[in-house]
Amino acid sequence: MNRIKIALAQNGTFIALLVMIIFFASMNPRFLSLANGQTILLQIAELGIIALPLAFLVMSGTLDLSVGSVASLSAVVSAMVMIETNSALWGFAAAIVVGVITGALNGLLVAYLKLNPLVITLGFLSVWGGLALFLTQGSTLVGFPDSFKALGTMTVGPVPLQIIILAVGVFLAWYVLNRNSLGRNVLAIGGNPRAAHLMGIRVPRTIFSLFVATGVAAAISGTLLAAKLQSAPPTVGNGMEIQALTVVLLGGVALEGGMGRITGVVSGLLFVGVLRNGLVIMGVSQFLQTILIGATLVVAVLLDGSVQRLLKKSWTTLDVKKTPKSDNAKTEVAA
Repeated sequence: MNRIKIALAQNGTFIALLVMIIFFASMNPRFLSLANGQTILLQIAELGIIALPLAFLVMSGTLDLSVGSVASLSAVVSAMVMIETNSALWGFAAAIVVGVITGALNGLLVAYLKLNPLVITLGFLSVWGGLALFLTQGSTLVGFPDSFKALGTMTVGPVPLQIIILAVGVFLAWYVLNRNSLGRNVLAIGGNPRAAHLMGIRVPRTIFSLFVATGVAAAISGTLLAAKLQSAPPTVGNGMEIQALTVVLLGGVALEGGMGRITGVVSGLLFVGVLRNGLVIMGVSQFLQTILIGATLVVAVLLDGSVQRLLKKSWTTLDVKKTPKSDNAKTEVAA
């Protein structure tokens, strides 16, 4: 019975996603159209690019709340460089540098100096967001090279480039977690950092690398958003950190670390995308959408705690059942 409960809890987001699709389709038949499906994937592409490496960070027992501001700062710096040089390549290079620097700074303070990741990344959320506003004086940057403008509408066959990048990211994340030693190391660190260290895993270096990867992903996401919008507002990434964390937790990644699946993260990403798209089709205001996304995060945290308690209870029960009766008798005699 416990195994059934665990299966339902771990796949609850996927089941809820199917129910939600049926509901929105019954409200509006065009919800199930191929064009709307492509629209949903386009809307969540940049969010997914951030959520995938963030999921690894959470699996390792830490998190990064500055990714939205990193996306904004990267978009602004990239835009400024492109406007000056008229080169999309130099703009992308500048964005990557911003992602590496911000991620490395987070990693240095959290992984090596052992500072609280919640406090550090929450502080940098304000720092990078404020820097983006300072550099632009609050104005939106425009006037990009034609090559960069084309990036926002580029397709490979019938498939938009952003969707292809997201698909490649999903495959790489799945491969690393399931077929690479880094994935095993991340789960081991999240489960028990001291035990992981005794096993020979370089815990600080691994966490540092995850922060850098998350920073680079945020930079790429912000730059792609600027290309899609054909402009670079200094607030382009605002709120992405909450949405990305919602996706990760809805995907069944344990907030305390040590557990997670990429398929679950994809389910969480689709859940958020379908919810936002369905609410738009139904004419729900953007303000109410924000409220519902926040409520979804609260529900995700509550579900995460319930699943963890259920798993621990199940493991305890299994351990008791596996204990030989003779060993129990010996223990009682020794007592």
